[in-house]
Amino acid sequence: MTPIVSGFSKLSKANKIKWLAEHHFNNDQNVIDTLAMYWNSDNGLQKLHDEFTENTISNYYLPFSVAPNFLINNKPYTLPMTIEESSVVAAASKAAKFWQTRGGFTAKVLSTSKVGQVHFMFMGSSVILEKFFTETQSKILSSVSHITKNMEKRGGGVTAITLIDKTTEIDNYYQLHCTFETVDAMGANFINSCLEQFAKTLVSEAEKYNEFSDTEKEIEIIMSILSNYVPQCLVNASVSCDITDLPSTPTLSSQQYAEKFIRAVRIAEIEPYRAVTHNKGIMNGIDAIVLATGNDFRAIEAGAHAYASKNGKYSSLTHAEIKDGVFKFSIELPLALGTVGGLTSLHPLVKLALQLLENPNSKKLMEITAVAGLAQNFAAINSLITTGIQQGHMKMHLMNILNQFKATETEKQQLIHHFKNNTVTHSEVVAQIKKLRV
Repeated sequence: MTPIVSGFSKLSKANKIKWLAEHHFNNDQNVIDTLAMYWNSDNGLQKLHDEFTENTISNYYLPFSVAPNFLINNKPYTLPMTIEESSVVAAASKAAKFWQTRGGFTAKVLSTSKVGQVHFMFMGSSVILEKFFTETQSKILSSVSHITKNMEKRGGGVTAITLIDKTTEIDNYYQLHCTFETVDAMGANFINSCLEQFAKTLVSEAEKYNEFSDTEKEIEIIMSILSNYVPQCLVNASVSCDITDLPSTPTLSSQQYAEKFIRAVRIAEIEPYRAVTHNKGIMNGIDAIVLATGNDFRAIEAGAHAYASKNGKYSSLTHAEIKDGVFKFSIELPLALGTVGGLTSLHPLVKLALQLLENPNSKKLMEITAVAGLAQNFAAINSLITTGIQQGHMKMHLMNILNQFKATETEKQQLIHHFKNNTVTHSEVVAQIKKLRV
């Protein structure tokens, strides 16, 4: 049984590893060596990584890849992508190359408003509370002037505060629903700092409001926190071309391809079981950009999936149509991204990723990221309605299987050649390795 440990975070990295090895791995030297293997030889860089989070014992590497040939708003881009799934970068690159000769991707930010809330309980009259809020709103706003000063210089700040009565859902429950503009910053710390000050001012002003009874003066703050659901921080991306410019196969004409593609998207619009996997594919592309640029992929995922449910049923984030002989494929979703603050000025690869994108502001990054999601979805649907998803996916997965069986370079070359014209399955790869090793 693992003992309770006190002061673990204060131990040196070596002693943390020693404790883990002793209590979880029977002092296995291979465990210690594996952790040390992934340390950076540059002590300064390793110290930087150690300080990103708590109780760091090693680094966990993910591939840093690039996807070329993206044409976005008539400008060429090579996208940085951090992801371990083998087919994602290849699929994005293939989609980018296809649309590059058909006008490329068009993207536009529709809005950039972010949200935070002060959740509180109030036992008195909602009418008097509304009057109190109206009379003290300016004081609540001015109480954060020391926090918003620099943000306002950059064109951001608090844009609105609204009192929301939620007592029909929870007795005595109210909100201050606040909206913010954070310009090129993700803005989480800025928003939360403002919200906590709003809460303090709300309580202090209530204590001296003459129209409140003694009971009413006791506003109970439950919590003050930003929301990762940002339906007013929206971006749209799309591609379009004449139907005749779409792929055709021996079994599908371009017209049939377009119609089948639209039916596939329509199924994702009405069938949640399909929509979840459909949107997961979109997030393959989006998360890869979000990770590479040092943004919070968990927040982006949560916000995107919430937006997919905005009409009361989980649905596709992409849509397709044919109009006047033109095929159009588009996506709309919330993306609260930043290009300053956080890891953007600390992590060397994040800085490099942003340089690769020519140091975009947050709006440009929103557009680029939405395009990555749309390209990923196009590639996935293209495979699904033609060859099937496994043919391309398993060919990309081939190298992982070969590495799992410690194939030599000679074996890899022979098997790559063999599977150019043969279906890749795990069992068939194993069979072919055994043949080579007889």
